[in-house]
Amino acid sequence: MSSLRGKVAIVGAADTPVGKLPGVSATALCVEAVKLALEDAGITKDQVDGLVTCNSMAEPYLYHAEAIAEYMQIFPRYCVSANAGGGTTFSGIRQAAAAIATGACNTVVVALADSLRSGLTREQAKKIQSSTGHPQFETPFGATVPAFYALIARAHMDRFGTTPEQLAAVAVNGRQHASLNPAAQMRDPITVEDVLASRMIADPLHLLDCSLVSDGGVAIVLTAADRAPDFRHRPVYLLGAGEGHSHEHISQAHSLTTSAAVQSGEEAYAMAGLGPADVDLVQLYDCFTPVVLIELEDLGFCRKGEAGDFVESGAATLGGSLPMNTHGGLLSHAHPGNPGAIFLLTEAIMQLRGQAGARQVEGASVALVHGQGGVMSSHATLIVGTET
Repeated sequence: MSSLRGKVAIVGAADTPVGKLPGVSATALCVEAVKLALEDAGITKDQVDGLVTCNSMAEPYLYHAEAIAEYMQIFPRYCVSANAGGGTTFSGIRQAAAAIATGACNTVVVALADSLRSGLTREQAKKIQSSTGHPQFETPFGATVPAFYALIARAHMDRFGTTPEQLAAVAVNGRQHASLNPAAQMRDPITVEDVLASRMIADPLHLLDCSLVSDGGVAIVLTAADRAPDFRHRPVYLLGAGEGHSHEHISQAHSLTTSAAVQSGEEAYAMAGLGPADVDLVQLYDCFTPVVLIELEDLGFCRKGEAGDFVESGAATLGGSLPMNTHGGLLSHAHPGNPGAIFLLTEAIMQLRGQAGARQVEGASVALVHGQGGVMSSHATLIVGTET
C-alpha cells in the first residue's frame, strides 16, 4: 500500500456515556455516537458518504453497517462491517483512510458500540467467553478468555522475572488517570495491594488485572487532509498505520511473549517516518495487565523484559516520560467489547487538541494508539499527530 501519511485527517470524535446503561440498546448507542461525532465535526449526516462499523455481540445484524446506515438514513458510497476483535477499530480506520485517499468517498464515519454490561444475560456472556477457544485443542479443557491471557502472563513472568506487583502497577496507572476523567466507569484510586488482594480470576490474574465489562459507543469522522481546515476543530492527521496477524488460537501461537505488534508497529513507524522516541503519549489496548507490558516492548518503548520495571517506575503516568492510557484505558475507563479500542483513539484526539482537562499532556503533538484482537492475535497500530 502507498503511504497514507498526511492524506487523511480526523475532524470529529465523540464518546457516549459508558458503564451500566440499562434500557439503551447497542444500536441506540451506535447511533448516538454517530450523532455526537457529527456534531463535534460540525456537519450533518447528509455530508457522510462512507460508514464503517463493527457488529455488536448484544444486538448483532447480518449486515451491520448497512443496518446502521438504513436506521440513520445515510446513503454511503462506501459501507463496511469490519471485524478483527479489539483490533477492529484501527483496521477499519486504515481501510476508511485508504478509501478516502483513493477517492472512493470523501467523509467517513467509523462507529462502534455495544451493551455487554446490560444487553447480555450472565449465561449469554459465559457462552461467549467459553466459545472463543479452539474447538479441539482448547475448548474441551474449559479455559475461558482470562485463562488464555493468564498463560501469557505466566510466560512473561517465567521468562523475564516479571512480578505480580509489576502487573498490578499497570492497573494502578490506569486508575490514577481515570480518577481525573469524569467520564470513566471506575474512578476510585487503587493501590498495588488492592490489585493483589482482589479476587483471583485466573492465576496469576486478579479481578483488577482484568478489564471492565461495559456499555458504550464511540465514533470518529475522517476526511481528506485538504478539506480538514473547513471543519470545526483543529484536525488530527493520520501519520502512520500498520497491522500484524500471527494466529487465531493461543495454542497455535509461536510465542507467548512476543506478538505481531512488532510488525504493526514497524509498519506504522515506517509510514510516519517516526520512531518510538518521537511519540509524546501512547494509548494501548489493556484488556489484561500483561498485554500492556508486551505491547510496550514490541512497539519499541522498552527492551524485552523491561516493561514491568518501566511501568513500576512511574514512567507511564502523567508527568512521566511516556504517559499511557490517560483516560483510564479498558481497565478503568470502559470496555464494551470491540468498541473498547476506539476509546483509545478518541482520547488521543482530545489530547492532541488540548481538550483533555486535568489529564492533559502538555505540548502533545504525536500519539501512538494500538489495538489487538483475539488473544494477542491481530494487531493494529496508528500514529496520529497535529502536523502532516
